[in-house]
Amino acid sequence: MNNGKLFKTNKVGFALCAALLGTLTGCVGYVEGPRAGYYAGPPAVVVEDDYVYYPNYECYYSVSRHQYAYRDGRNWISRPAPRGVSVNVLQASPSVRMNFHDSPAQHHAEVVKQYPKNWKPSGEKQGQNRNDEQREQRGDNHGK
Repeated sequence: MNNGKLFKTNKVGFALCAALLGTLTGCVGYVEGPRAGYYAGPPAVVVEDDYVYYPNYECYYSVSRHQYAYRDGRNWISRPAPRGVSVNVLQASPSVRMNFHDSPAQHHAEVVKQYPKNWKPSGEKQGQNRNDEQREQRGDNHGK
């Protein structure tokens, strides 16, 4: 057996081997390692809940979330529309801005005591409306 003919090389074989070797080494490039430093992403925006309470309906509106929160039995529900009343009627009823920024369920017992169902804000305008209502009941409209 002649070992010289076993690994016979010629110019074509050499060129193919060189091309294969070049292709394989071309796949491995320079990879830069991780850089030292700190990357700070965009700042997180934290929006606190702010509620408006409608005593006549025992309903809260979250201005930041655009959701209505109310009790349904023993559970609290949060939905994009109030229950049992149109948004226009609800917004026309007396309301109070709340000072808490967490769940209404945490404060509802205290809120209901402070603002019962038939609560109305005190003020000159409210008193004027009440006088108009009393006149209408008596039939005394004074030309209105």
